[in-house]
Amino acid sequence: MISRRLLALGIALVALAVCVFASVEPKVLYEKESPYNTIVVTEDSGGLRTLWFEKGGARQSVVKVGDPDYVELPYARAMPVGLALVEEPKRVLIVGLGGGTIPSFLHKHYPRMTIDVVDIDPDVVDVARRFFGFREDSMMRAHVADGRRFIEACRHPYDVIFLDAFGSENIPYHLATREFLLAVRRALSPDGVVVGNIWSRHANRLHDAMIRTYQDVFDELYLVDVRGAGNEILIALPQKRRIGQLELARRARSVSRQKRFPFDMGEMVVYGYRYVGNEFSRARVLRDRKKAD
Repeated sequence: MISRRLLALGIALVALAVCVFASVEPKVLYEKESPYNTIVVTEDSGGLRTLWFEKGGARQSVVKVGDPDYVELPYARAMPVGLALVEEPKRVLIVGLGGGTIPSFLHKHYPRMTIDVVDIDPDVVDVARRFFGFREDSMMRAHVADGRRFIEACRHPYDVIFLDAFGSENIPYHLATREFLLAVRRALSPDGVVVGNIWSRHANRLHDAMIRTYQDVFDELYLVDVRGAGNEILIALPQKRRIGQLELARRARSVSRQKRFPFDMGEMVVYGYRYVGNEFSRARVLRDRKKAD
């Protein structure tokens, strides 16, 4: 039989655990239903702010306000790998703002580079400014617009285009089709690179078709499997240009050192980089006139 003293001790420990859990539960700073998302901003006991597009969903951005070098999400550390394939990028476009982690990081390390960020949701842009320290200036601007229309209207090509507007459940179909990617290719400089963040097969019913569509539009396609995440980073080139893993790892490490990144992009290349061959050849090419299944 359990003594009263042990029972009391057990109750006290449970109560303490409940109090500790309650003390570390993130505080909700903002919550709003926008036309496109359920936007939630939380802050933990350490001051880290997280952007969610649904309660209990995937984290969209994690920011330490005032420190653009704090990049917690693994995919956000992998996406800049594409910069290693461009000699000296001068113009960059990012489709999908979130909390502004990637543009703020790039702006710090490439202060002379023009950065345009496009997001269809005005509330997301407002939240990035109000809660995540996203700051615009003459070199970095946010545009409230549909990413496809913005790209189709592009008159000055970009050296790097980052496509970061896909969730595991919310995949804007018009940003995944062949027609869209053709517009992306037209908006790219001849020696440029497109970097796309997509969810891996287990969380993305269009995974194989999305990769097949990239292959249909671009001359070369590479993939970086992100360690510790459900993301895959696609690196698409508009010309035949075979880049081996060791060569890209060397370039990525060089960029990381020269620009004083707080992490080594070469490690991500060594872990998960590969050339995309014909393994997706039987998947369908996504087109505007077809709806997602």
